[in-house]
Amino acid sequence: MLAFRSAALSCAMLVALGGCGHVLHRHHRARTAPVPVAPSRVTTIGVNAWLWRASLDTIAFMPIQQVDSNGGVIVTDWYTNPKAPGERVKMTIYILDQELRADAIRVAVQRQIAAQNGGWVDSTVAATTVQKLEETILGRARDLRRAAVAP
Repeated sequence: MLAFRSAALSCAMLVALGGCGHVLHRHHRARTAPVPVAPSRVTTIGVNAWLWRASLDTIAFMPIQQVDSNGGVIVTDWYTNPKAPGERVKMTIYILDQELRADAIRVAVQRQIAAQNGGWVDSTVAATTVQKLEETILGRARDLRRAAVAP
């Protein structure tokens, strides 16, 4: 009788372990399989990764003062173009959404002109300048997405 119980217990353990192995194997497969992500919604950071990368690429020539990838803010320091030493600009880029959309990006530009006393005076920035910057960032983000999704 003891041998029968031992055999029955062994058989029950094999069945139970066999079932666990199947569950573990299935779970392992689910964990390692790539999760499909919509190309316009990549958010390993707090905002759309394509817009974030495109923004940094677009202003790569400028010194960066502050970045917040979770909040989606990039602030540059003042930049003076060597060809126009009497003028400097500073930008703040806001990424407002996790989707790659035209209304997910806002750019604010400050411009100053050198004053005769050696200081700087605020000056206006053409609305078309801001619009072109936003379009440049969006175009770059779309290019990055296409390159990543292409076969």
